Amino acid sequence: MEPIRFHPLYMQRVWGGRELERVYGRTLPDAESPYGESWEIVDRPDEQSIVDGGPFDGLTLHDLWTAHREEIFGVDLPDSGRFPILIKILDSRDDLSIQVHPPLHLAEQLGGEPKTEMWYIADRCPGAKLYVGLKDGVTRPDFERAVADGTVADLVHSVSPSPGDSIFIPSGRLHAIGAGFLIHEIQQNSDTTYRVFDWNRVGLDGKPRELHVEQSLASIDFGDFEPMMDAPEGPALAACEFFRTDRVTLGAGDAIGNPDGKRFSILSVVHGSVSSASGLIFGKGSFLLLPKGASPLVAGDDATVLQVTIS
Repeated sequence: MEPIRFHPLYMQRVWGGRELERVYGRTLPDAESPYGESWEIVDRPDEQSIVDGGPFDGLTLHDLWTAHREEIFGVDLPDSGRFPILIKILDSRDDLSIQVHPPLHLAEQLGGEPKTEMWYIADRCPGAKLYVGLKDGVTRPDFERAVADGTVADLVHSVSPSPGDSIFIPSGRLHAIGAGFLIHEIQQNSDTTYRVFDWNRVGLDGKPRELHVEQSLASIDFGDFEPMMDAPEGPALAACEFFRTDRVTLGAGDAIGNPDGKRFSILSVVHGSVSSASGLIFGKGSFLLLPKGASPLVAGDDATVLQVTIS
């Protein structure tokens, strides 16, 4: 089989911009609006990846997962009704809200879904900051007072990563992406986010965006102090019970295929290009589902690829 491509789903966000157009040459839905997210691989009730070309053209990811699972995805996979991971590109020209995702043991009680994710820094403006975890020694009472007086940002730890860095964000970790990032996000198939602070701004409709203070306070890990960017040894950037993400560096003529010949993988080209056996070329910013048994792709020059598999 050839790699399977999908039409991206572009989401307007008050903090978004036009970097998808500038960096990846994407054609955005209009010429002016801020687009903060491109959902590349998604199987949600209200949002679906649609196959772009090939024998499955026009089918949804959900169609593939339910009707062609063994043929495309392989064997010994999670017995889930929907494809279990979701992959996005995030373009933050302004700070995202300070937020948290509910941990598994609380998610149902709070009316949401758990969400563990990881971020890969594809590009960033000099000095751009990520907000992750709490400053050392901050207590829950300290944090509650800061929520009340609008100073939450003063208590959140920040880091300034470089392109190529990555960080794992488990459910319960307080976090926000600062202004000036282009990030590839790999996550559980979930869309539950609790905002605890939104920089006292308004949304695209001119109204303050909804906050979820009670749910956030219940979800935040108040023992998570000053985490740093990950320092992986070897290709694995993140490995958890939900997904594994490897960074694969290729030289000209090097090949990349599925690590397990009986299962699929998803490839994100972050630098350079790769080509299929039939001559299709996939450049920077391409996201591909490599079906079970597909022929390896070959780098035309030096390339860096993120390879995502289900654990």
